[in-house]
Amino acid sequence: MGAKTDLTDALRAAMREKDDTSKNAIRLALSSIKLAEIEKGEDLEDVEIFSILHKEIKTREETIAEAVNAGREGMIIPLDNEIKVLKAFLPSELTDDELTKEINKVISNLNATTIKQMGMVMKVVIENVQGRASNDRISKITRSLLQPE
Repeated sequence: MGAKTDLTDALRAAMREKDDTSKNAIRLALSSIKLAEIEKGEDLEDVEIFSILHKEIKTREETIAEAVNAGREGMIIPLDNEIKVLKAFLPSELTDDELTKEINKVISNLNATTIKQMGMVMKVVIENVQGRASNDRISKITRSLLQPE
């Protein structure tokens, strides 16, 4: 498991360097991964780990939005730093154009024409992109391509 090993090694390095931001972010991600492994009953693939990291990032982004609304600027910088730490473990993101091409390819292969077939398309696209795009982005673009004009 390459991604999990990378996270564990980075946690050790953060502990040695006394980098609390990295240490906290990586510990939370590893605990989420461990919980998912217990639920599944086996080790997770890298793609599943990338999905968990995307969820962790999304949670922090939502917390930042709530902090801005509540006027708690002191919370924003540490959370933003944690997002940067977690993004370092993800593969490089696909651009919107690359993602749209991939989704169009899957739509044409499956002959999908309606929004009802979005689940089928999403399943194949998520497998194909292997963590290089968040499920939210995939869903948004897929929905726009399958929506009736």
